[in-house]
Amino acid sequence: MSTAASTFTTHPYFLKDLLRDCESGKLQLPDFQRSWVWDEDRISSLIASVSRGFPVGALMTLESGGNVEFKPRPVEGAPEQARAVLSPESLLLDGQQRMTSLYQVTLRDQVVHTVTPKHKKVKRWFYIDINKALDPDIDREEAIVGVPEDRIVRSNFGREVSLDLSTRELEIENLMYPMSMVFRWDDWMDAVFEWGEDRENFKELRTKVRQFKTEVLDNFANYQVPVIALGKSTSKEAVCVVFEKVNTGGKPLDAFELITAMYAVDGHELRRDWYGDEQSIGRQARLKEALRLPSEKSGVLSGVGNTDFLQVVSLFHTRDNRRKAAEEGKQGKDLPKVSANRQSLLSLPLESYLRYQELADDGFLRAAKFLIGLGIYRVYDLPYQSQIVPLAAILADLGNRIEITSVRDKVVQWYWNGVFGELYGSTTDTRIAKDFLEVPAWIDGGVEPSTVTDAAFRAERLKTMRMRLSAAYKGVNALLLRAGAKDFRTGQQFVHTVFFDENVDIHHIFPQDWCKAQGIDRTEFDSIINKTPLSARTNRIIGGSAPSAYLGKLESTDASDHAEAHAVDEALRSHLIDPALLRADDFAGFMRARQEELVLLIEEATGRSVFREFNAAEEDDAEDDTDENEAEMTIAS
Repeated sequence: MSTAASTFTTHPYFLKDLLRDCESGKLQLPDFQRSWVWDEDRISSLIASVSRGFPVGALMTLESGGNVEFKPRPVEGAPEQARAVLSPESLLLDGQQRMTSLYQVTLRDQVVHTVTPKHKKVKRWFYIDINKALDPDIDREEAIVGVPEDRIVRSNFGREVSLDLSTRELEIENLMYPMSMVFRWDDWMDAVFEWGEDRENFKELRTKVRQFKTEVLDNFANYQVPVIALGKSTSKEAVCVVFEKVNTGGKPLDAFELITAMYAVDGHELRRDWYGDEQSIGRQARLKEALRLPSEKSGVLSGVGNTDFLQVVSLFHTRDNRRKAAEEGKQGKDLPKVSANRQSLLSLPLESYLRYQELADDGFLRAAKFLIGLGIYRVYDLPYQSQIVPLAAILADLGNRIEITSVRDKVVQWYWNGVFGELYGSTTDTRIAKDFLEVPAWIDGGVEPSTVTDAAFRAERLKTMRMRLSAAYKGVNALLLRAGAKDFRTGQQFVHTVFFDENVDIHHIFPQDWCKAQGIDRTEFDSIINKTPLSARTNRIIGGSAPSAYLGKLESTDASDHAEAHAVDEALRSHLIDPALLRADDFAGFMRARQEELVLLIEEATGRSVFREFNAAEEDDAEDDTDENEAEMTIAS
């Protein structure tokens, strides 16, 4: 059996050589790396470990000039000569915090700008207390001392000097060895001889500092760090995987950050496109504001991320590649795939991003309008965040054709099948690509897309939908709003503006307190069948009373804004509620009747029949929304 050739090597390197490479610019960072952030306690702990020859972990580098080219930047604090090196030999993928910390305290010979563990900015010089370092009963970290910029430690609210290291002579007198001279032992010893060769205790002092050199400083001089060096042939995907595995202590690195670094080589600031700067508003903010009402913090697109946007661009780019290949005569498996997965994003050329960015932008804005038209007003009520990607791509592709009724009807049908078939709840890369190809083809006279043919829904599923974790739960709420649900009290239809002005949310029809008093199990009364969108004020009037009682309150003539009985009944019917069953407090009859009405509503939206057959054996397997990991529904035959 053959094995793939390894794309990396592992060798030990002397720490001092690695630090000098940082200073010269031979070893730099990819520009997307986060800034150096270690506090003084972590720096002290790192120094202590190296001073004892303890391992501090391997580094990982990427050889320059290969498949992956990132814009480089020197480690923080490196001199101007390092910044002038535009093509470093290697990039440090893992180990930035350790290497920057050690470089700052050893070679740079300048005060270190760091923070306390409570994130207060401070400036520190680091020393090793020679006496403590040589005492086997003292923890080495206690021997690492950080002092202020003037090298004077004060106590008693700054009124007393407890340690003064402001001159070389004072460093020697206090037996405090500066970390900035850890690789310059000879220079420090010259200062020691100059300070006190004629002093009475010089011989004793010299013996102690030589012991310190042997037991402590030599660990720095001889310290070797294992380096995993990724070769030039390393793929972009491999680099991305590496960061996901090794970057556990910081912000997870996604495809956007890698693409940002790759585009930076060609001078394009992708991060500025998305986040904006002082001169411009970024795409993220524009999408978040799309169709947002002044009363709301964000719009329905506020959950769209930078990789979502890149996925739409990738769909167009990879479809272009497929079409070109077809024109060249390629067929079947020889045709490149249309894709929006991570690999396709990492292979997305800047040229294609620039070509399709405005089209993708238009697609997301159209998606916001489309979702609001379906009764989905808030990102909180969005059934599937992942389904926005194919929706935006499809709408961008269709352009103004979406205004044609027959075209819009098909897109709406596809969308609701994705929601009620619960098909966008797990791995979605393949489905996104298929829908992008199949939905426009269906609109142009082709076969139904697989999301429509795969979707299936059981009537009994409604009984197990109890929380917003379920996309279908949110879908039912949106369908009721779209069908013209009116508030029980005011009779107002919950259009976009009314929805926010009246603080509308999903509430129980038969109140929880009443149901509990009747001995009705929560698994029955807490399902979506017994819930509907209502204004906050109406829900307060309902309280915990029986429906027959709260309907009387709503119909009271004591207040001018209360409704007559016939108007309340009309509002109830707009929620697919039988007024007679509600007024009779008939919970069981209400649940049966409304379940069937909701099934008909779902059938109308999806254009598919709902399974009504049910048996006890299936009930044990029914999906329960108390479990966050919702499975996809059974595919219809």
